[in-house]
Amino acid sequence: MNIKTNYQVTQNELTGKVVLVTGANRGFGRAMTLDLAKAGATVIMLGRDLGSLEETYDEVVDLGYQEPMLYPFDLEGAGPEHYEQLQAGVLQTFGQLDGLIHNAGVIGTMMSIEQYDLKLWYSTMQINVNAAFMLTQFLMPVLNKSADARILFLSSSVGRKARAYWGAYGVSKFAIEGLSKTLSEELEKTNIRVNSLDPGKMKTEMRRKAYPAENSDKIPLPESKSPVIVYLMSQASKDLNGEQLTLSDA
Repeated sequence: MNIKTNYQVTQNELTGKVVLVTGANRGFGRAMTLDLAKAGATVIMLGRDLGSLEETYDEVVDLGYQEPMLYPFDLEGAGPEHYEQLQAGVLQTFGQLDGLIHNAGVIGTMMSIEQYDLKLWYSTMQINVNAAFMLTQFLMPVLNKSADARILFLSSSVGRKARAYWGAYGVSKFAIEGLSKTLSEELEKTNIRVNSLDPGKMKTEMRRKAYPAENSDKIPLPESKSPVIVYLMSQASKDLNGEQLTLSDA
């Protein structure tokens, strides 16, 4: 299902909402954090690099948007006890969670399955798939306390149509699509809506690693696409569930 990128963020349209964003410190995560905060949401900024998290936090505050909350977290190394602590912290601080956006991910390496490094495979799948599963499972009780909650999985075109040499990243995105569809079926009669989103080309560090020879001058910036995240967290998208969403040009 295609959706447009030209959504106009209205200040305070998400006032009172609490949204957790993984990988909120840079790239698309940073851009969506700014737009969500502009719309009045309190963003729980989850990431493993405290320095860049603080930079984005300062940017949000300097712009006069809703103050976010920093939460340093290592998706690769975290165990059940760390997710329990996160769950307890969100419950104690906010009482509920209205949005969970699985944005964090690593690309691994561009290599054939036959030659793929085993440690890199495990690391990529841990961050891109296993962490998303655990985070969702542990935060489900907090999402259930919201009257209108969203789970959004950031996907990719290579997670919907297989391409050679995309290795663990491509496989992980297929897994994310399956996780999203399964959850949407299981939660169909609840207050939680679940969708996946392929945002398309963006000028990010991840894309630079995937396409090192590409001329990036005409590649859209993350800021040109992030307003749609506000739409997907808002009442306007309440009828979307179980969709494989793709951003199209405005």
